[in-house]
Amino acid sequence: MTILRLLADPARHFADQWSADPVEFGVCMKLIARALKIAQPTVSRHLDILKQADFIIIRKREKWSHCKRNEPAIRDYLDWLSQELKAA
Repeated sequence: MTILRLLADPARHFADQWSADPVEFGVCMKLIARALKIAQPTVSRHLDILKQADFIIIRKREKWSHCKRNEPAIRDYLDWLSQELKAA
């Protein structure tokens, strides 16, 4: 959840990124690890889970991987969850 929250406002949380525009292209995995104060392999595992859930998109640029929220997929999931909770 913290990763998704940080990626919701990349201009604010990752304004120092120079490898690509964090809003347009996504945020470098190294910067996400730094923001969370965890090792890069650990953040990579969390990002992989988010990617498998389709909540983020990972794009390569040169030697860096950048992450961006997949807003349509997140909205679809929230709509589904809302409907499921109403039916319960």
